[in-house]
Parts: sequence; C-alpha cells; structure tokens
Amino acid sequence: MKSKTMDEHKKHSPLKVKVGIITLSDSKSNSSKVKDSNFVSNPEDLSGKIIMESLEDQHEIVSYQVIQDDAHQLLKTLDEMRTLDAEIIISTGGTGIGKRDITIETIIPLFEKELTGFGEIFRSETYKELGSGAIMTRAAAGVWKETLLVALPGSPNAVQLGMKILKPEMGHLVKHMKH
Repeated sequence: MKSKTMDEHKKHSPLKVKVGIITLSDSKSNSSKVKDSNFVSNPEDLSGKIIMESLEDQHEIVSYQVIQDDAHQLLKTLDEMRTLDAEIIISTGGTGIGKRDITIETIIPLFEKELTGFGEIFRSETYKELGSGAIMTRAAAGVWKETLLVALPGSPNAVQLGMKILKPEMGHLVKHMKH
C-alpha cells in the first residue's frame, strides 16, 4: 500500500533532474567515440545506452562518459560531472568481485549518507530472477556533496532493473538531498 505522505512529497519534487552517466569498462573505453568533451560514448555500450534512453525523455543528461576501470579516473569524472551540476550520477560496471572491479571501493568512502535500501531492493529483485547468484550483486547508492551516486552492475538486465527502481524516485531523492 502506498503512503499518501509519500505521494504528497513526490508532488512537490522536481520533475527534471540533471544526470551524469558513467560506464566503467576497460574494453569499451578503448574504442570510445567523442561527440564533445561531455559526451564520450561507445556504440557497444548497451548498458550506458539503456540508462540514457530511459531518462532522456524526462531528465537532462549533462554528461555521458565511458572510462576505464580506474579509481583515479572515476573520481576525476565524478568531480567533472559535479561541476556540470549533475544532481544524480549513475555508473554502470566495475561492481563485480574481479580484480579490476573498483567502483564500489571507490565510491562508498565518498558517501556522506548511504541509501542501503537501494542495494537491498536491487539484490532482493535480482534474487527473484537469478537465485543465489544475487550474492555477487554489489549495487549501491549514496549521497556525496548533495549529489546522489548510484552504482549499477554492467549487465544490461541489471541496468534495466536498477532504472526501474531508481527512475520513479529521482525527483524525490533530489528534493530531500537539497533540504
């Protein structure tokens, strides 16, 4: 059952949010195409494309970057997106348990407030689809300097699930971060 208070809060939330998108992939970053310095994409980046296409009709994409699985490059890209006034930065990739997966270890120390519910819901929904393999899912979200950072796994199916969870709450999240 939905809360009337929650519905009321959402009514007074911004309808349009400024979003940055980051794909972390060593292979895809090597063949990236530059549209302009804020939009570096790769036609093979299905997950980044899913994020962009799910948001571009309602929100403003301020930057889209395909970068290597590198902590320093990720931190630099996050800073650059904040200077473009990104209110939410969604990353895909680098959340696994492999040696090159650095996203979670890089962003969690930045969190001033972690949204544990996002990861919990994500893992619960993944478990329903995949079973016990969901234990490897490390999706995370948290607030950093009035910017919401969301880390999604790199698979297109995981990104679709993450956007299904995140998209309806984006304006509501931004409203609460700024107050």
